[in-house]
Formats: sequence, C-alpha cells, structure tokens
Amino acid sequence: MFVFVMSFFVYLLLSWSGSMSVQEVTIAFFLSVAVVLVASSSSRPGFWSLTKLDPRRWWLFLRYVFGPFAVGLAQANWDVAKRVITGEINPGIVKFDPGLKTDMGRMMLANSITLTPGTLTVDIDDNGVFYIHAINLTSSTPTEQDICGSFGQWTRRIAG
Repeated sequence: MFVFVMSFFVYLLLSWSGSMSVQEVTIAFFLSVAVVLVASSSSRPGFWSLTKLDPRRWWLFLRYVFGPFAVGLAQANWDVAKRVITGEINPGIVKFDPGLKTDMGRMMLANSITLTPGTLTVDIDDNGVFYIHAINLTSSTPTEQDICGSFGQWTRRIAG
C-alpha cells in the first residue's frame, strides 16, 4: 500500500501543471499499480514495510547525509582532484566485511562508497563481504576506516 500511495502521489506531483485532469489521475493509478506489481515480485516479503519509517532512523539518516557523508564527499572530491593533477594514484581492489546484517544497510553503505569519488563498490557477496575499487590504496590490507571512513559506523547505527 505504501509503494502504491507514494508512486501515485509522486506521479501526480511530477505531472502537475496547475490543474489535474481525470486522464492524469487515471494514468497515475495504473502506473502505480504497475509499480506495485513489479516491486512486490522483485523483492522479498517485508522489504517495503512501514517499520523503516521510524523517526529516529530518519533523524540519524539526515544527520549522516548532511554531516559525515557531506564532509567525506568534499574531502574525496578534493583528494581525487589533487590526484588527477599530480598523477599520484595506486589503484586496486580490496575486500572487507563491514558486519552489516540487513540488505538495507548493505545498500546504504555500498551507495555511500560508490557516490564518493575515488571509490567504487564492485561486488557484495552472499555473506555481506564488500569488494571495493579504490583509486589510491596505501596498504595491501587497509582497514574499514581507510576505505570508507565513518560510513560503516553510521550505517550500522541507522540500518543495522
């Protein structure tokens, strides 16, 4: 139900041009039904539950996005720009286990790593072990702090 309501209202919001016609509402209804069918067939039961709407989690998430993630993003941009100019790179792929138990947590950390310039989440295996490509590896066995900073700690606090 949540996915249907959100898809319906997002479509209406995006297609709104000052007035709403019956055709637009009908299209929004049928597209929302299609989104629900696709989402329900491609995800496991309970993935779209309302338990993820806990206000404490959203508050932590907002603190993370506008705090540590924004700072890490700015630092990574500066570092990559410096490395592009100087040519000082040591690329490689590393493997580490962040200890995340939920798919939502794994997705959040993988996206945080990939959105940060200079790093890319290549794969996550069935056990939750991450394979990360980094533009500059300082050691053959880097720690989680070396790879993704405090992103892993924040992700464990928010999503488990």
